[in-house]
Amino acid sequence: MPDLLPTPFLAAVAREFPPDFASTDPAELHEYGRDWTRVYPPAPSLVTFPRTTAEVARLLALAHDLHVPIVPSGGRTGLAGGAMAACGEVVLSLARMRRMDPVDVIGATVRVQAGAVTETVHQHAAAHGLTWPVDFASKGSSQVGGNLATNAGGINVIRYGLTRQWVLGLQVVLAGGRVLELGGALEKDNTGLDLRQLFIGSEGTLGVITEATLKLTRRPGRLDVVLCAVDSLAGVLQLFQAVRQNPSQLMAYEFFTDVCLRRLLSHRPLRPPFARPSSHYVLIELERAEGLEDWVVGLADRGLVADAVLAQGPVEAAALWALREGISESLAATGVPHKNDIAVPIAALEAFTHELMAVFPARYPGWEIALFGHVGDGNLHLNVMKPADLDVAAFKARTAEADRDVFELVARHGGSVSAEHGIGLLKRAALPYTRPPEQIALMRSIKAVFDPHGILNPGKAFAADVKRSPGAP
Repeated sequence: MPDLLPTPFLAAVAREFPPDFASTDPAELHEYGRDWTRVYPPAPSLVTFPRTTAEVARLLALAHDLHVPIVPSGGRTGLAGGAMAACGEVVLSLARMRRMDPVDVIGATVRVQAGAVTETVHQHAAAHGLTWPVDFASKGSSQVGGNLATNAGGINVIRYGLTRQWVLGLQVVLAGGRVLELGGALEKDNTGLDLRQLFIGSEGTLGVITEATLKLTRRPGRLDVVLCAVDSLAGVLQLFQAVRQNPSQLMAYEFFTDVCLRRLLSHRPLRPPFARPSSHYVLIELERAEGLEDWVVGLADRGLVADAVLAQGPVEAAALWALREGISESLAATGVPHKNDIAVPIAALEAFTHELMAVFPARYPGWEIALFGHVGDGNLHLNVMKPADLDVAAFKARTAEADRDVFELVARHGGSVSAEHGIGLLKRAALPYTRPPEQIALMRSIKAVFDPHGILNPGKAFAADVKRSPGAP
């Protein structure tokens, strides 16, 4: 454990907080000091587990006075290194702050603590026929605070939009310990700058979200799921246009390539969805679709799909979704993937992907690309798999060069280097491809107002660099 914390800080933590408030257990330091990226070795000095906003405020006031760096930590499901504590920081885990208040059925809202698990919030609202429509594969472990701090996306963005659209109020603790109540349960509040939106997507660099009032909506009705085989990305986009013309409510439009499916089937004992393989696959979810079987047949008759299967109930629908949601796990289990989470305008997807597939074989022969994502909102998950004959260190060194090629393409097509997971540590060098210098400077100026000593998630996103502890990357 890096011995970097000032003695007065440690003494105050021991004196002013419950005995189980903080831990230096090596297993907990390792677990709470990292996220899903696994790129940087975790090296926190301490992990803290507050139960209330008051405890968070006291901890941050103490850290502010003594210039102790703090890394807020939720479910740690991010893929940008935003929850990594690699430099001897103190981890502030929200894991014990899981209270959920009764659902306000008339107002369609619910107040929860930031550590509430996403899926648990869904279940809490479902009893009243409502839902918080923020949904993704990691919903069983992701936490509301992390969802808000990263403005999480997910599979239903095409229907409901991003997380920030489903938050009415926030309780936030600033670096000096001051508690802000922003928004409450108001649908309308036109009284100046919306400070609430500054904190959503700020990755814990401006303040620590401790509670939120979430906006709910009715649970969707019957959901129908269709998996289609398509022979090209151009075909994927043509099919998307046809699906949008269907009068049913489109909930999700996901795609993946044959590379993704092949690795998934080699990792899990699943049946191939079709007798004949195809280059691309599209998973479509529709609410209250009428005449769906005839519509799917019509897609085939028009040459928009090579084959299709319509789920005949929830079990089959879950099996089709498993083909999409199991991809990330299977890529990691069957090789060494280098991940990028990018977005380009939907109209530019075909041209961008065509250029991408021309660049890689020419400059990086033997590198397999596993491409999948949320076509309906322009978000691509680009996974480059390590060739078997290339050692890991050499592969990682070359991915830095490959990233520059990818990000230059992204910038040329008016896209973003991070669609869902934020900037964190991993995308800091890439931020200028998406944001010009004057915008980055403004973001840093805003951080200086809220966090003058730079103690909150230092070195992440647009924050200034921090000195790394010995042995940290």
